[in-house]
Amino acid sequence: MAMTSRYYRALGPHGFHRVHYTEWGDPANPKVLICVHGLTRTGRDFDFLAAALEHEYRVICPDVVGRGRSEWLADKSDYTYPLYVNDMAMLLARIDAERIDWVGTSMGGLIGIYLASYPGSPIHKLLVNDVGPFIPAAGLKRVAAYLSQEHVYDSFEEMSRALRAFAATFGNLTDEQWRHMLIHNSRQLEDGRYTTGYDPGIVEIFKKLVIDDIKDIDLWPLWDAIRCPALVLRGVYSDVLTHADAIAMTERGPRARLIEFPGMGHAPALMADDQIAVVRDWLLAD
Repeated sequence: MAMTSRYYRALGPHGFHRVHYTEWGDPANPKVLICVHGLTRTGRDFDFLAAALEHEYRVICPDVVGRGRSEWLADKSDYTYPLYVNDMAMLLARIDAERIDWVGTSMGGLIGIYLASYPGSPIHKLLVNDVGPFIPAAGLKRVAAYLSQEHVYDSFEEMSRALRAFAATFGNLTDEQWRHMLIHNSRQLEDGRYTTGYDPGIVEIFKKLVIDDIKDIDLWPLWDAIRCPALVLRGVYSDVLTHADAIAMTERGPRARLIEFPGMGHAPALMADDQIAVVRDWLLAD
């Protein structure tokens, strides 16, 4: 099956905005998998996973607004979880899915936790990748510090080296996977230099929310409300999801299964064959 590229219009506090998503597999397949990326990533991070699952699922990989090929918001203060959650609810209506499975990395995992916690949620299985209902302030500070830096590079190769250094915690990736990740998460400026592909306004609102009022994020009541089967993935060196909190996720709410990947931190890329196998086996198990 070939990947297709689609758009829909979502409504926010200050008007409509276009949201892009890629679709894999048979559009008539009632088994639907939604894959949602991290804070500054895009849906194309899931191309390898989607290709491995397209014969079992209709796979939908959105670019959360402000990222990838989705529209940038005029009012940057709208880059908040209530809008992201609403956009994903509109996506479910767009694709006419009554029941879905969900894979979410970092931010995408939090969006999944929100959606799965609501009464009548269509989420049948929830996989959260290196995030949980409690995020320590220390992890937020590290992410904010990185985002606060200027990320402009004279060449594609220079940006590639910088990405490999920053994203070493994503795990061992092939040269093809590194290049794929960079192509879909960067943009070229008018002067020929390269920079990150997301709206800089996302950084400003994130810094305002995190740096100006830095504290732990506690969403345990949401986790406790979830009833569907859940799987938690974690890089053993993650500072966003601690081992203790991951264990607590197996004891509260949906009492998730936990798998930790050695040699990596935040967040496993889910591109390597062994990681894809873990996701595939759990999703397809009865």
